[in-house]
Amino acid sequence: MIETHLVERPPTPEEYRTLRREVGWAEVDPEAVAAGLAAALYSVCLEGPDGEILGCARVVGDGGIYLYLQDVIVRPPFQGLGLGARLMAAIMEFISSTARSNTFVGLMAADGVADFYRRYGFAERPAGRPGMYRSWRVSE
Repeated sequence: MIETHLVERPPTPEEYRTLRREVGWAEVDPEAVAAGLAAALYSVCLEGPDGEILGCARVVGDGGIYLYLQDVIVRPPFQGLGLGARLMAAIMEFISSTARSNTFVGLMAADGVADFYRRYGFAERPAGRPGMYRSWRVSE
């Protein structure tokens, strides 16, 4: 098992962009990244023995009625080693200490990882209650 350190901090914008790139997620505007990371309600990173970031996870939302797990990312060479579970343990502890009765806690999962989140009590939305999203595009 690789030595890791769990640190309650947001990733730097460059760390975040690197993590996204390594898992094949789309590039995001650097200013939007900086603003988004600063606005998270809770962030946690896993660092290797040399301080290099191996993964991160965040909670975003309004801090009362709605919380969303966001960016649970582990670098591909370190996936399957339990690092995602360590990130989720920290996230779930934060949620347990801050969420009120009937707080909606949501997430959007990548394809093929629903079973991972089911372990933490998450369920897919029923067909009659579909979720939707939109990626905002600024015209150039």
